[in-house]
Amino acid sequence: MPVPATYAAQRYVQPLREGGSLPAVVETEGGLFVVKFRGAGQGPKALVAELIVGMLARILELPVPELAIVELDPLFGRSEPDPEIQDILRRSHGANVGLRYLDGAFNFDAGAAGDLLPAELAARVVWLDAFTTNPDRTHRNPNILVWRRTPWLIDHGAALYAHHDWARVDDARVRTPFPLIAQHVLLARSGDIEAADAHATAVLADTPLHDVLAAVPDTLLGENAAADRERYVNYLRARLAGPREFVAEAIAARERVRRAPPQALSARR
Repeated sequence: MPVPATYAAQRYVQPLREGGSLPAVVETEGGLFVVKFRGAGQGPKALVAELIVGMLARILELPVPELAIVELDPLFGRSEPDPEIQDILRRSHGANVGLRYLDGAFNFDAGAAGDLLPAELAARVVWLDAFTTNPDRTHRNPNILVWRRTPWLIDHGAALYAHHDWARVDDARVRTPFPLIAQHVLLARSGDIEAADAHATAVLADTPLHDVLAAVPDTLLGENAAADRERYVNYLRARLAGPREFVAEAIAARERVRRAPPQALSARR
């Protein structure tokens, strides 16, 4: 199982002013990473989701940039002149999460780069996002980069949203069919979702989920890290158990999308 390495942050290179988390390119002893900070507005749970879903994707051999734990010491970024960035860094001492920086990558556009994402791969990505309740891979915000003619999945911080309120997670919420999959950027072009389901569940059935959670630093979890890890493991196992309503929902949503009439393009002046 691919376990993220841990690197010390050495230099704040530049902010990436996209979304609300204000990630940044950071130089580490292991090279350049796009780092999400625990002190940003989305909080440490977004970093937990980034790690868990990123590791699951890599186990499923989906293209996700190398993951890393990036440690910030109290002196890091003190010379940064932007007060907003200074404030985030001050709240982010310790473990943060980075993805390998893909220099020269550009945002995926289905019209321009759709041939780089075959139907079989699209189905596997749809399955992963439905399984992990990831609402954040839409036409407006695909969270797919193209680098060296290969698509790369990024930004899974919004996934696993049940963990924001474990106390309200009952069996119905665990087994949610995830209707937001209807907005997925790859849904219409996805291939055999049932085959993707059979492959992914076979692989994850043999995956020690406790080992996946062991890679998440204690400081990103709650006060009782061991209990939190067990919650995630139980949640993921229950999502994998049949019947998987999220698979049926994804298939039904794909057929609705395919039957829908194409939207007219707005006139250009």
